[in-house]
Amino acid sequence: MANDSGNTGLKRLFRAAGYSWQGLTAAFWNEAAFRQEVALSFILIPLAVWLGDSGGERALLVMAWVLVLMVELLNSAIEAVVDRVGAERHELAGRAKDIGSAAVLIALVNAGLIWLLVLVN
Repeated sequence: MANDSGNTGLKRLFRAAGYSWQGLTAAFWNEAAFRQEVALSFILIPLAVWLGDSGGERALLVMAWVLVLMVELLNSAIEAVVDRVGAERHELAGRAKDIGSAAVLIALVNAGLIWLLVLVN
């Protein structure tokens, strides 16, 4: 990412959107778990819109899954930084990766519980 100290307003917004797009494409091409979750999104998001009885239910089902994607992106970012710092095994590096993975697991369980509660209702 370049130094954007002189960019303000719309120029800054467009550059930030470009960096975000770069992050999404990097995650897609370099992270198998993110690709799998994106593929599952093509099933789950239309299913959420179809199965939800109200706008609120539809939004809840979709957002529960979008949260999984967001947490996966954060986990991938943590893993990339840890890998960049060094390849040697270190307890804190392993802990950081395990905690990021645990966050993804919690997001997945959260999505599953939300889907179960909304659809069983």
